[in-house]
Amino acid sequence: MTEIVGPRLYSCCNCRNQVALHDDVISKSFQGRNGRAFLFSHAMNVMVGPKEDRQLMTGLHTVADVFLSRLSRGIGLEIRAGL
Repeated sequence: MTEIVGPRLYSCCNCRNQVALHDDVISKSFQGRNGRAFLFSHAMNVMVGPKEDRQLMTGLHTVADVFLSRLSRGIGLEIRAGL
């Protein structure tokens, strides 16, 4: 697991697994299925599941679930492409 000390970062509120640097935030104004969502340009300590097509609020997109690598806990989506 990558451990970064010093810069501001985002981590899981349940297990404290570090996920992204503050500089990787593109937007904090997304709305996910379960509430507020963040858009990052890069994430660490995560695993990406298989790609699949899903209907989102903005239309049909190819996405992949993103999981914390430590606990295999789902934390979001990687949007691959809009269809």
